[in-house]
Amino acid sequence: MSKKIVHVVGTGTIGEPLIGLLSDYRTDLGIDEITFHKRTPLTSEHAKVVRLLKRGARLVTDQEAFEGFREIGLDPAFSTVEAIDRASVVIDCTPKGVGHKNKVKYYHNFDHNTLGFIAQGSETGFGKPYARGINDSALIHGEDTFLQVVSCNTHNLSSLVKTIGLHNGDPDNIVDGRFVMIRRANDLSQGSDFIPAPEVGVHASERYGTHHAKDAANLFRTLGYDLNIFSSAMKLNTQYMHIIHFNLKMKEEMTLEKILELFEANPLIALTEKKLSSQVFSFGRDHGHYGRILNQTVVSTPSLHLLSGGKELTGFCFTPQDGNSLLSSVSAATWLLYPNSYEQKIQALEDWFFDEV
Repeated sequence: MSKKIVHVVGTGTIGEPLIGLLSDYRTDLGIDEITFHKRTPLTSEHAKVVRLLKRGARLVTDQEAFEGFREIGLDPAFSTVEAIDRASVVIDCTPKGVGHKNKVKYYHNFDHNTLGFIAQGSETGFGKPYARGINDSALIHGEDTFLQVVSCNTHNLSSLVKTIGLHNGDPDNIVDGRFVMIRRANDLSQGSDFIPAPEVGVHASERYGTHHAKDAANLFRTLGYDLNIFSSAMKLNTQYMHIIHFNLKMKEEMTLEKILELFEANPLIALTEKKLSSQVFSFGRDHGHYGRILNQTVVSTPSLHLLSGGKELTGFCFTPQDGNSLLSSVSAATWLLYPNSYEQKIQALEDWFFDEV
């Protein structure tokens, strides 16, 4: 039987913790080897690469960069083309637009001997959109060889819609969904793109507003649903966490007790009594894998409020940025490798799904 090899392209805010997660759990996930591509030999990132190598992952780079990595004490195991050719699954974690370029330049040349290719939320149109626990039933093995893991905020929004609005299996139960994405400016690891003051966004889509609701609608469309949802977005001058303010109008009358029961029954949703994003972020830093919370969302229970006789739910929740995308990336890769047993295998990560924060 051929080796099960997962190759990760990129070592940024998603790539680095994903390589670590896959490396730490490769035996449980049935993976034989993890390789990762890093384009540029930087002394400032030497320590990061060394730590990934110590976890058991193997370094890959472009042929012309081999000497540069050797000069800083790092010895690549394979070239870019060699690594893609020998991989069972490729997960692209590069910046916006690069995944599509890699698809044209590299991935289509190897789709005959690779089980599948996965890109991240910025790469709309790369393949079928996917979020763990939302549209697993829509995946078709042997047909869906290109997958796009949706963005972290789209994960959050979709989890709220499915858990509350679609809990009875009736897509017509959702009359209207409105979401405001209150986004952090940049990640703690990033040295650019911070903003001096809150910045409001624009609505690029006439029907859906920002890409978050549009992407969520496309995600649910793989299940045959056509939902009435709309999102707005703004950035705050903080590095802690994204927050979503949500408003769901439904046909069915509900109680807060029922709402909490539905949230608690979903293992990918965490509840918290905290109202400060810094405290939720700190919990992830202290208790998460690579500091990440892998849940789809963290709902602030003090913020929940029912209107319109129990048919309208409003509140706030925190987005475990990167964390929910990491889980879906691992889930998608494991599905490509083991379509009949991936759900059991990814339960190895259950220690990082929190019931409460």
